[in-house]
Amino acid sequence: MKGENVRNSFMEKQKELAQFIQQFCDKDGIFSTDIPCLHFIRVSHKLEPLYQIHKPALCIVAQGTKVVIMAEEIYQYDPSKYLVVSVDLPLSGEIIEASDELPYLCLRLDFESKQIFDILKESEQLKIKETDSHRGLFVSNIHSSLLDAVLRLVHLLDTPEDISVLAPSVIREILYRILQGDQGRSVKQVAMIGSHAERVVNVIKQIKQDFTRPIGIKRLASIANMSESSLHHHFKQVTGSTPLQYQKQLRLQEARRLMLSQTIDAANASFQVGYESPSQFSREYARLFGLPPIRDMQRIRNINQINL
Repeated sequence: MKGENVRNSFMEKQKELAQFIQQFCDKDGIFSTDIPCLHFIRVSHKLEPLYQIHKPALCIVAQGTKVVIMAEEIYQYDPSKYLVVSVDLPLSGEIIEASDELPYLCLRLDFESKQIFDILKESEQLKIKETDSHRGLFVSNIHSSLLDAVLRLVHLLDTPEDISVLAPSVIREILYRILQGDQGRSVKQVAMIGSHAERVVNVIKQIKQDFTRPIGIKRLASIANMSESSLHHHFKQVTGSTPLQYQKQLRLQEARRLMLSQTIDAANASFQVGYESPSQFSREYARLFGLPPIRDMQRIRNINQINL
């Protein structure tokens, strides 16, 4: 009986979160809130894979189901689970369960490694001895203490005058709950100064800053204060890709964005993101997105017209 009561209480909290997001989002889209790092997402139909560089964030699905792919690894989550991305990662995401009656509803809470570092400084129980790097993304079962804190955060939107005083402490509690979880080490590692993962984060920042230029592994290894082989190993452990593959995905995703937003052709886009050969760009684009650039643009624009 007690176990059943706990389950019923948990389901009521999930329903409460879904109803709140639904009330806040009167149509499909991504919505900012009065809490700058908090966003709500609503989608009322299944979507094709969306490619993006996902920044560090906690994502909780209140209704529906989503699949995220990093390299060739597949992560699926729904209201029983939550997803955490702890470093900037090239990902593709696909909503596989959504409808007009039961739209996909999601909460995204962005965070920074400094927030994690500040918690670690004050929480001796969270100290860990580094052994190896861990994936910068994980899916874990959601628990009541985390859901309670998330609900308190979203309800602050009902009293905007309380946000500046109360939101920072509630966000801190949410991050603390993630760190306490069974995969909290994935988040801890990026905030530990001098850790392998923290050095990988510095390399990611450099690649993002200079992604249109030829990549220099020796230079990146120097930035990380690692050997080239060690950088390769830990970078792949965290991101699922090599530095060169990571840069390639940055280039291709930016080229796709340019072609969609500025209606420039594939050759121009390829040169702007650092390719010297349009034919090589077209081959690599097709490998990532499934179609060569021209056909991919036609397909996306046709879908957009249908959805208007």
